[in-house]
Amino acid sequence: MCGIAGVIKLNTDDGSLEAKIEKMQTALKHRGPDDAGIYISTDKQAALAHTRLSILDLSAAGHQPMSTTDNRYHITFNGEIYNFQELRENLISQGEKFHSQTDTEVILKLYQRIGSDCVQHLRGMFAFAIWDDLEKTCFLARDPLGIKPLYYYQLGTTLVFASELRAVLASGLPAINMSVEGLYGYLTTGSVPEPYTLIADIHCLSAGNWLYWHNGNTTKKQYWQINFTPEAISPPEAQEIVRKALLDSIQHHFISDVPVGIFLSGGIDSTTILALATQTQQSQLSTYSIAFAESEFNEGELAEKIANHFGAKHTEYQVTSSFAKSILPDFLAAIDQPSIDGFNTFCVSKVAHDNGMKVVLSGLGGDEIFGGYKSFQKVPQMVAWSKNLNRLPFLRTGLSLGLERWGNSLKMQRFGEFLKQPPSFASAYNTFRGIFSHQEACLIINQLSISIPILPPLVPPYQGGGLGWGSTPEDEVSFLELSGYMRNQLLRDSDIMSMNWGLELRVPFVDKTLLETVAPIPSNIRLAQGKKLLTQAITEIPDWVINRPKKGFSFPFESWMNSEFGDYFHNVHQKLNIPPNIPLKPWYRRWSLAILNHWWEQINS
Repeated sequence: MCGIAGVIKLNTDDGSLEAKIEKMQTALKHRGPDDAGIYISTDKQAALAHTRLSILDLSAAGHQPMSTTDNRYHITFNGEIYNFQELRENLISQGEKFHSQTDTEVILKLYQRIGSDCVQHLRGMFAFAIWDDLEKTCFLARDPLGIKPLYYYQLGTTLVFASELRAVLASGLPAINMSVEGLYGYLTTGSVPEPYTLIADIHCLSAGNWLYWHNGNTTKKQYWQINFTPEAISPPEAQEIVRKALLDSIQHHFISDVPVGIFLSGGIDSTTILALATQTQQSQLSTYSIAFAESEFNEGELAEKIANHFGAKHTEYQVTSSFAKSILPDFLAAIDQPSIDGFNTFCVSKVAHDNGMKVVLSGLGGDEIFGGYKSFQKVPQMVAWSKNLNRLPFLRTGLSLGLERWGNSLKMQRFGEFLKQPPSFASAYNTFRGIFSHQEACLIINQLSISIPILPPLVPPYQGGGLGWGSTPEDEVSFLELSGYMRNQLLRDSDIMSMNWGLELRVPFVDKTLLETVAPIPSNIRLAQGKKLLTQAITEIPDWVINRPKKGFSFPFESWMNSEFGDYFHNVHQKLNIPPNIPLKPWYRRWSLAILNHWWEQINS
């Protein structure tokens, strides 16, 4: 896992290309503490940078940017390709010679042979750029499910890209202006929806897309999308499919030349990974978790019990309010873009890092694929209610206005706003996951002196695909969870917060091959409430894990914000001049605004 950056330009060199790429590389140093490299083409049209966290082939042969022997192609790559050994053997059978044991060289040779189609063969998480010094083209690609980030900015014929937003800004080329679309998305969902960022004109390359630069022009293409077309699969067949697919994914995700640990939360998903890993791995496994003094948030005892049950070596760290306060400045400095999450990953990643780990597996993604959220029941209900009210337009109008203005909770007020819109899964999902309402977000944006008309609610672009013939409302929710909350918040926070500690976080549930294998299972089986299919397929999960009430992994933020974190979170209304009619009582509203304010001050300092 690494950091990548690049500047591609048409115009003649003004002498600053080297300085720009060095600044970008410095901004990514935390992502790759083991090695660093820069490539600059002889004509000064292209500059690539890399910072390396050595996971495969720890020797100097893995140095990047990496070039082909004829010096035509040059790659800077961030990620892991889990099927690289099979691809390598296939390429060798076709006459290719390799000079390293890296997955980087496999991508480079594959691109050399088949161009952009190389992405169809890669299993893993990736963001990479390949410069062709003969044709003077640059190819950028991001993995199908958006595990690894890739940001880019185009100014005329110049293209700038990097693993983090801060590295794009370090080039000195983009102006630091807030993006209205990005800010609106952040205020309404708690994270910035791709392809937007919080900086105007800097974009996130969407998951499953590639971008091609030639002669100053760029083209983009979506090369993969989710498809939930059900097939005739019985429950016993579904269990066998899920078990086999998960075993395969976990086995592939352990490919490494350094030890691999597991984040253990006490939930079904991380327990699944540990249970199956004990079957695929010979050596004793290491697990890591965090605990709290506050009993209502503490799952430390359960995580330890699970680790002991499977014979793992367990490490737990108790996060106290005083420790949280001491580490908060480091967390704030690590933020690349604000979100209402990330602190938990930051803390547990520190624990793994402090214990010598470079790679960990996480259970992230299980809820989205196997129906673990309340959204799978609530969102279809909301759409059905809204459609039924279409028959009674006067009642619909009165109810929506009444709830929006006088609803006894913020959720009911947002539901009133939802009823004013045409019934759709996207608007229902955004209401369910919402932070601030459309009206509130527009008011806040206006207070921040960013002009915005009061428009119909903006929603993240619906990319289509996802829903094949015979798909269901629950499939639609699964698609929205995978492409919304998981991609924009969970995966992005996991990447930034783990890489801050030089730690590679892998997600076996978020695997293209796994998803393509289980997607044809009918939703009434795959998304049965309580992740029933997963628990039936993985029989090793103890009943005392399955039968405990589900609760999301959370921190005692509210009490901390009212005490230890006070300096950062007091007087948010005054600091941002938020209108007094926008309530900030829920901790996540205060958190989102305080984090945004701190980030903006940091960006502009």
